[in-house]
Amino acid sequence: MSGSDSNGRVPAGTAHGPSPAHHAPPPRALPGGGETRRHVLVAVVLNKPGVLNRVSSLMRARNFNIDSLAVSHTDSDDISRMTITLHGDDVAVEQAAKQLYRLIDVLKVQDVTAEPTVQQELALVKIRATESNRDEILRFVELSRGRVVDLVEGSVIAEVTGTEGEIDTFVSLVRTYGIKELVRTGAVVMARGAGSIEEAVKK
Repeated sequence: MSGSDSNGRVPAGTAHGPSPAHHAPPPRALPGGGETRRHVLVAVVLNKPGVLNRVSSLMRARNFNIDSLAVSHTDSDDISRMTITLHGDDVAVEQAAKQLYRLIDVLKVQDVTAEPTVQQELALVKIRATESNRDEILRFVELSRGRVVDLVEGSVIAEVTGTEGEIDTFVSLVRTYGIKELVRTGAVVMARGAGSIEEAVKK
C-alpha cells in the first residue's frame, strides 16, 4: 500500500505533513507573575526631607499599592525607620526591595515576612453609642483589651492595639453598633531575637 512500509506502519511525517524541526520551548515564567501575598518590609533611612516621597514614588512606579506605611525616629536622631506592608508576589517584592536599597539615603532594607517578628498596630475607633447600648460597648472594649479614651453623648472612642488581624476582627464586630470614624497607624514590626537591623547599619 502506498505511503506505508512492509509492516503497514506509516512513516513519520507522512500522515500529517513533515515533522517539525524542533519543538517550541515551554513558556517562561514572567518575573512578578506569581501568587500574591502580604509582605512586610523594614527600611532604615536617613532622617532627611524627601526620603519618604522617594520611597513611596518608587513603590508607585512599580505598581504596588501600599497597604500601610509607618515612619518614626529611632534611637539615633539622624535615622528613621519605615515599616511598609504591601501585597505582591515574592519576585516582584524582592526586586522592589533591591531598588529601594539603591536609593540615596536608604541605609538598609529587609523583607521580614518569613521571619519571626512582633507586629503591633494601634487604632482609634469612634463608635456610635446610645443610652441603651453604651454599657455593652464599654464591656466589649474592655474584653477586647482596649481602653476608652473619650466618652461623650452619642459616641465612644476606643483605643485598641494588636496584630492587623486582631484589629480587623475588632472593627468588624463593633461595626454592628455603627462606626462614626476610624484611624489606624499601620503595622510596626520588630524581629525577635538578639539581632537588630539598626545595629547592622551602624557597623
